[in-house]
Amino acid sequence: MELVELNPLRHMLVGIPGVSGLSTEQRKRLTIAVELVANPSIIFMDEPTSGLDARAAAIVMRTVRNTVDTGRTVVCTIHQPSIDIFEAFDELFLMKRGGQEIYVGPLGHHSKHLIKYFEGIQGVSKIKDGYNPATWMLEVTTSAQELSLGVDFTEIYKNSDLYRRNKALIVDLSKPDPGAKELYFPTQYSQPFLTQCAACLWKHTGHTGATRHILL
Repeated sequence: MELVELNPLRHMLVGIPGVSGLSTEQRKRLTIAVELVANPSIIFMDEPTSGLDARAAAIVMRTVRNTVDTGRTVVCTIHQPSIDIFEAFDELFLMKRGGQEIYVGPLGHHSKHLIKYFEGIQGVSKIKDGYNPATWMLEVTTSAQELSLGVDFTEIYKNSDLYRRNKALIVDLSKPDPGAKELYFPTQYSQPFLTQCAACLWKHTGHTGATRHILL
């Protein structure tokens, strides 16, 4: 509760979205808290700031940052973030249309590593003082820019030192620790087929107005 800053709301009902209870931003923090109950080492979040105003988005991102500071890894998808939100992240995995990687690496203070990488590509315009690095990044890596500059950002990345370092890191992290044993599971599923069928049948017949179609 303290980690996600929900202590002041601990006696409130969750309520109905848009009608009563917690606000959208508070619900997002509650969702993070529910996930943290299982004590995961990694958490995936899909656009945690979508639908929020600047203040609410900042509160949610502070919660995300608090989560990271506990030693957990948080992976987020993000859509056109503000400067403050963008610079709350440590690493960036940037893909162009089609899902191809064009930058995978650290952002750095004030996004200096990202800016240095793209400004090092011939023809890419320099970022203006005070401009949002996230907006600039998206503007200079469009398909139209690739055609205009006659470059392929995917190929540039694959031929970069950054790419080679990332590949070397993957190889290094893929090596098992000395004496480590491979994971072994005696069966593909945790429960036998008949047990699964019985559980599904019990669940569906519990619905009011269950039909033959549902049972099938």
